[in-house]
Amino acid sequence: MYPDDLKYTREHEWIRFIGSTARVGITSYAQEALGDIVFVSLPEVGATIESGESFGEVESTKSVSEIYAPAAGEITARNEALATAPELINSDPYGDGWLVEFMVTGADVIEGLLNADEYAEHAKEH
Repeated sequence: MYPDDLKYTREHEWIRFIGSTARVGITSYAQEALGDIVFVSLPEVGATIESGESFGEVESTKSVSEIYAPAAGEITARNEALATAPELINSDPYGDGWLVEFMVTGADVIEGLLNADEYAEHAKEH
C-alpha cells in the first residue's frame, strides 16, 4: 500500500529522493480521507520552502487541506497537469499525482521522516 522506496511525514506527505532533488506528493491514505480532489494550489518554480511549513493546498469536495514540506529547498518543478486534472492525485498519488520537485537544502532532511512500515502504523492510528 505504501511504496518502500519513499519516506513519509506524519502529516501524510511522501517524499522520493533522487540525488539532491526530491519529489513530493500526498499519500494514498490522505487522498482517500480527502475524497474527490477538485483543486490544487502549488508554489511557483523558484520559490523556497521550509521543512514542516505549509507550501500549498489541496481542495476536495469535503475540505481544504494544507500541504507541508517534508524538507527545505527550492522548487524546481511543479506538476502542471494538476491544474486541469487534480483528480490525478486520487487515481495515482505516487505516480502522475505528484505535486512538486525541489532541490533539497540542509543536511537534516531524513530526520523525523518515516519508512513505509512506520507510516502504515501511523496511518492505522488515525
